[in-house]
Amino acid sequence: MRFVIKPTRLSQAGFTLAELLASLLFLALVIPAAVQALRVSSLAGSVSSRKGAAARIADRVLNESLILTNWTGTRNGTITEGTTEFRWTLQQANWTGQNIQSVQELTAEVVFPAQGRDFSVKLVTLVDTAVLNPTSTLPPPPATPSTASR
Repeated sequence: MRFVIKPTRLSQAGFTLAELLASLLFLALVIPAAVQALRVSSLAGSVSSRKGAAARIADRVLNESLILTNWTGTRNGTITEGTTEFRWTLQQANWTGQNIQSVQELTAEVVFPAQGRDFSVKLVTLVDTAVLNPTSTLPPPPATPSTASR
């Protein structure tokens, strides 16, 4: 009895060297691009979350200044939230929108670091100083109907 070895298709079952090199080249191009995209999206997320915090701080500075009527001139300070330091500036200027002398424009600008650079958020509001001034003459409050019992 004689054994005959028949040729099989094993020689056709693998990848060629050219196919392997092409796939490695493709991976070498795709992986760095994907990692860079993830890095950029992560940095964009951190900037946007800090911008949200800066907007809250600017809103708080404006509200506190309006309530305390302590907004004449230029004021500044710092507020730390977490590990980030936010520098704020409050500026008062005459409003140039209409010819109303008693309206002032308040601008709160908050500057914060992210990605090795400084970003800023500005909030602006208008204040009628005639309403806030206690010496001004305000119109009387509306009369309320009496609730006398019959």
